[in-house]
Amino acid sequence: MRTSLVLAVSAALVAGTALGLAPTAQAADSPIRFVDIAGDGGTVLKANVVTPAGTGTAARHPLIVLPTSWAMPQVEYLAQAQKLADSGYVVVSYNSRGFWQSGGEIETAGPKDVADASKVIDWALANTPSDPAHVGMAGVSYGAGISLLAAANDPRIKAVAALSGWADLIESIYSGRTQHLQAAALLGGAGYLTGRPGPELQEILGDFLSSNLAKEEDMIAWGRKRSAVEQLDRINANGAAIMLGNAWGDTIFPPNQYASFYEKLTGPKRLEFRPGDHATAEATGLLGLPNDTWTSAHRWFDHYLKGVDNGIDREQPVQLKPRSDGGYEGYPDWKSVNADRRKFALTGSEHLWANVDSGANGGIVMLSNLLDQFFQAPPVASIPLLPRAFAGVWQSERYDTPQRVRGTARLHTTVTPTAESGTFVAYLYDVGPLGVGKLISNAPYTFHGRAPGKAFPVDLDLFSTAYDVPAGHRLALVVDTVDPLYIEHNPTGAQLTFSSPTADPSYVSVPLRAE
Repeated sequence: MRTSLVLAVSAALVAGTALGLAPTAQAADSPIRFVDIAGDGGTVLKANVVTPAGTGTAARHPLIVLPTSWAMPQVEYLAQAQKLADSGYVVVSYNSRGFWQSGGEIETAGPKDVADASKVIDWALANTPSDPAHVGMAGVSYGAGISLLAAANDPRIKAVAALSGWADLIESIYSGRTQHLQAAALLGGAGYLTGRPGPELQEILGDFLSSNLAKEEDMIAWGRKRSAVEQLDRINANGAAIMLGNAWGDTIFPPNQYASFYEKLTGPKRLEFRPGDHATAEATGLLGLPNDTWTSAHRWFDHYLKGVDNGIDREQPVQLKPRSDGGYEGYPDWKSVNADRRKFALTGSEHLWANVDSGANGGIVMLSNLLDQFFQAPPVASIPLLPRAFAGVWQSERYDTPQRVRGTARLHTTVTPTAESGTFVAYLYDVGPLGVGKLISNAPYTFHGRAPGKAFPVDLDLFSTAYDVPAGHRLALVVDTVDPLYIEHNPTGAQLTFSSPTADPSYVSVPLRAE
């Protein structure tokens, strides 16, 4: 019952957001055509084509293909498609199979979706003045995931801009072996409301939300088949220029998995992280408004599809915008972001009763990090008032200088459970003089099959971020066992003890910007 309610409410919220963000107006003289394209197996894909004004029959232009985001209608990219066409591109955007008016069932970036992308390229080369030697793909969220997978399977794709997407589906919604409840319910609900989930997706979603551990390996195998990181060798062999963009607070596809994937790419590549939540960094661009993410994507295509010497290949390839008023910071690679680290010790022992929410939470999917993006207002908690029976709290010393957190904070600790299964969530806070903590990052961790009463070590990467801790503040690490963002696996009456053995002390390793 709880799962059904979450699905229904989430579907309404996401679909409303999607419809509100989709551009619906176009200029009367705009050269836009709405067409049907035969996808894999003949499935009809509803699409639109935008070509440069005054295109002659002999002229050839670079082609960009845009698969729609999850639950979004085919007009999603019209504003950006027009901008691209105005600068000399043929642009084909299509509704991913199983959604809205397109035929078929939702495959969740499965083999049929990847084959569809190649079929759209085939159609565009046969029916538009597009150049087969200069083909690119781009998309937001679902469109980003499909674009990366297509680049592994179609060597005609020379450049990709994958925005707010995933490279590793397991690390996105099952990180720390923990189901990301709100994210999965949001996607599942929107899929049921705006499309036709196939039997495989229905089964996977049901098993996932009901915590059917008997099907865990099947679910992981399903996710790996849909993860670009599993096809990395083919992506690198094909050599497409890959641009990845995401938000620090993406509650559906957290940034860690993109950063890890980026480091493994061997061709031309670029990584951009900005404040926000899922797809909010690109949202204003979908309305045709000025937008840093889309500006970068246009420059990326201009260089790698049109050969424009705009300098993007000579810039630092990792570009980060902190969650503050600061501007962009450039780094030569992701490892350099995490290069300077400071540890603070987690001394003593904390004994927690499970199944009670302490008040330390990661926020609400698609809302909390949106507030942080525009108002620098992340989720907060009063650290002194957190109930110590249900929350473990450790604090650093007060810092005399600003601490510029950049990258991935790591927790190392020792856990002793009273049951074989359990879940905890770790939070890193910026704590001001009055004890109010602003959330910097968090991450969940779930274990199964552990011997009750036997301690075991845990290493947990928190979600990557860029946050400036003011002088006079301190850091706090909080752990508890309940967070509405995640499904928890603590049996009734379970307890967890966090300790710091002398031979293996507990700590948090915080990455700081090198000055």
